[in-house]
Amino acid sequence: MRLVFAGTPEPAVPSLRALLETPRHEVVAVVTRPDRPAGRGRAVRPSPVRALADEAGIEVLAPERPRDAAFVERLSEIAPDCCPVVAYGALLPPSVLDIPKHGWVNLHFSVLPAWRGAAPVQHALLAGDDVTGASVFQIERGMDTGPVFGTLTELVEPTDTSGDLLGRLSLAGAALLVAVLDAIADGRAQPVAQSTDGVSLAPKFTVADARIDWTAPAARVDRLVRAATPAPGAWTTFREHRVKVGPVRPVRPGSPGAPAALDALGERRLEPGELAVLGTHGPVAVGTGSVPVLLGEVRPEGKAAMAADAWARGARPGAQERFQ
Repeated sequence: MRLVFAGTPEPAVPSLRALLETPRHEVVAVVTRPDRPAGRGRAVRPSPVRALADEAGIEVLAPERPRDAAFVERLSEIAPDCCPVVAYGALLPPSVLDIPKHGWVNLHFSVLPAWRGAAPVQHALLAGDDVTGASVFQIERGMDTGPVFGTLTELVEPTDTSGDLLGRLSLAGAALLVAVLDAIADGRAQPVAQSTDGVSLAPKFTVADARIDWTAPAARVDRLVRAATPAPGAWTTFREHRVKVGPVRPVRPGSPGAPAALDALGERRLEPGELAVLGTHGPVAVGTGSVPVLLGEVRPEGKAAMAADAWARGARPGAQERFQ
């Protein structure tokens, strides 16, 4: 089939690469979000999908809005058989949904109808899900409500970040997407309507959502940090300046694997956000609503990430000083 692929960030790249390599389909154009400033220097950079498309010599369409008349006209001229989508980042209007013969099919990183929306992996981690996965479904006017062609499942490991999980799902999902497109081309595809049970929503995960609430239980703090890694990054404030932290590890004093220095706290419980430096070169503990967590790295505002003990030697947090 003649395909127009739509996608923007790094997790979409394995799918585009897989479609470029399969002999059964031809990617005739790519749709992606316009180039935006990125990184600490805020230099304008192409999206990862655009970079791969440019390398492959494929036409790139980057409308500000998918309803723009020029984009709709060009897509109609290309007349694709099908448009696969992976993390494109914009809603598709009816004016473009009806153009391809076999419509638009989306690789979504959850087992639908769970976690419909922009941030399914982050919300799966926040919820403490043991299993997640990916689905390929037919795009219709509702938000991720279309019938499903196929799914896969993936175990969530105890230390998985959203970056870890997305990395695995993007690779496995690319193979699923190719298989679904093969089935559509052969007339074998049989999409199944989504269940009305088990629907959950995964709205965009923002910087505000990534602020750590130290009054929450340690398990919740850990899940938030992992969900926010690598982006937008879990954060808190120290002496009225923002710092990013991660990873963290919940520990119970006296439990296997807990630093012996943690026992020195005795019966004194760390208050939520309270810092305790456990020795000159020892770990840094932070109080939560339950047991403490040990800090892995700290990234002060405008600086590079550093090990928590190195940060503590420079910052020298005082007795009962806290993250806020």
